[in-house]
Amino acid sequence: MSADPSSFASAAKCASKHLNLNLYVDFDKHVIRATVEITVEVLEDRFSSLTLDTRDLKVISVTANGQEARFTMGPKHTFKGTPLEITLPFDLSRGQNVIVGVTYETSPGAPALQWLTPEQTAGKKHPYLFSQCQAHHCRSMVPCQDSPSIKHTYYAQVSVPKELVAAMSALRDGQEVDPQDSHRMVYRFRQPVPMPSYLIALVVGALESRKIGPRTNVWSEKEFVDRAAFEFSETETMLKTAENLAGPYVWGQYDILVLPPSFPYGGMENPCLTFATPTLLAGDKSLSNVIAHEISHSWTGNLVTNKTWEHFWLNEGHTVYLERMIGRRLEGEQFRQFKAMGGWKDLQDSVSTFGDKNPLTNLVPSLQDVDPDDAFSSVPYEKGFALLYHLEELLGGPEVFMGFVKSYIQLFAYSSVTTEQWKDFLFTYFQDKVDVLNKVDWNAWMFTPGMPPVKPRYDTTLADACIALCQRWVQAKEQDLNGFSESDVKKLSSHQLIEFFSLLLQEEPLPLSHVKKMQEVYDLNSCMNAEVRFRWLRLCVRSRWEEAVPMALKMATEQGRMKFTRPLFREVFNYEKYREEAVHVFLARRGTMHPVTSGLVSKDMKVSGDQ
Repeated sequence: MSADPSSFASAAKCASKHLNLNLYVDFDKHVIRATVEITVEVLEDRFSSLTLDTRDLKVISVTANGQEARFTMGPKHTFKGTPLEITLPFDLSRGQNVIVGVTYETSPGAPALQWLTPEQTAGKKHPYLFSQCQAHHCRSMVPCQDSPSIKHTYYAQVSVPKELVAAMSALRDGQEVDPQDSHRMVYRFRQPVPMPSYLIALVVGALESRKIGPRTNVWSEKEFVDRAAFEFSETETMLKTAENLAGPYVWGQYDILVLPPSFPYGGMENPCLTFATPTLLAGDKSLSNVIAHEISHSWTGNLVTNKTWEHFWLNEGHTVYLERMIGRRLEGEQFRQFKAMGGWKDLQDSVSTFGDKNPLTNLVPSLQDVDPDDAFSSVPYEKGFALLYHLEELLGGPEVFMGFVKSYIQLFAYSSVTTEQWKDFLFTYFQDKVDVLNKVDWNAWMFTPGMPPVKPRYDTTLADACIALCQRWVQAKEQDLNGFSESDVKKLSSHQLIEFFSLLLQEEPLPLSHVKKMQEVYDLNSCMNAEVRFRWLRLCVRSRWEEAVPMALKMATEQGRMKFTRPLFREVFNYEKYREEAVHVFLARRGTMHPVTSGLVSKDMKVSGDQ
């Protein structure tokens, strides 16, 4: 079994099968006091020791089948944390199980956990806690074999202050007043489907829910809950469409939690409880394709999982493919083509940010001594999709290729896979087309940095209007500016407006007179669709419109979705006159940001940790 470069826990010696968690959430100290009992299956003879991943955990005691076990903490690694070496008081043989118990406490700075003060929430009255374990942060919340190659079920009981509600990436299994403390509630959860540690998720806050479908509730603070119920009302339709494409949904419940604004991602596919950023609440359901993406992960990622983070494209490329197939069923093939074109531009963006010789732009990068957070970009998503789309074109079209994807999901369900296994199955499934597959330049696709070797030809029908309007602005002279009017954008959908700005961002910066005119005729400053606003503000800062700088910094700090926050800070940082201002605003707000976000923005702006 290939070793996981992002984990200390050897998956070849033993495998965790079930976790039993007992969590006590302490908002005063910003720690979770906990015990975990891990049912471990032994994979070799004369087994007497094992290693678990931890990060910044205070380990108090360790037991094996109830007997005290010796443990030592290894040297601390910069991003992998500290190995917890456990010596059992007995030997075991292959095939036997042992229950390893660890009593421990998390640290206030645990990268998996963000503790929000009441001021940082929408309601301003109660504190809030949420976790984000992908890629390798679960070890700062639970000592575990923190590798996607290991899958386990879990049971949890969580004690929280009485006025708050807990939710997890699992099915709800009852609640009661805490028998130890009548000012607290205990919430219970069970996850009967085996899943990797990075999908363990916890949220505690003043949460309310609304039922929006037979198997879906939306959860959030009461300030967002009705907007979220409206925005995500089509969730059941998307779920059914995904089941038609990929097979039965095995997780039972599909709830959506809208988090406070500092959540660093668009969405996170935690089973039974997708986490979503409030930046999706556009008011017109136009950004709910992120939910289609997270729904798709229920098959590609959660059911079939990349074995290590080097094979992350297997999770993300297939999920983007499935998300766009859902879009195709609901909105038509032209819509899928249009979204694929937008994705190609996101890929060009990532490649130019990293540099086209950077090995992190490989579809399958090496993560030896690389922090998985540093490798995160749209490359696994969009280069992965581009490869699957290229194969679809070669092998007989969307219906034929979706047949392969469905079979791949059925074959590898409940397990973790490598690119090699995926490719072997591709060749087996299409054995009558091996000559076609042999012509694919696999090395260029998988192991070569930069853009893919083949640029797909997408249908531009829905993009033509965006391309034409973009070119009008790029070519316009001062005297042509009065030819623009509000009607230029009235006919464009918000998806097309996003595309129009993405195209402009690939051109040389527009003259200042042009962006001022654009504001005058289109009134873009009043647009609240986060995807449109983000691109518009980048465009303004690039054209050196000083009035846009405070708006860009405001958007970069009012929400913490890295897709928006990092590029907005980079744009202002690259504007010499406001470079110090960008650093100053970041340093002032760093304490309110998610630890992963603040760490990456620091690197983007070359700010040291102690400034």
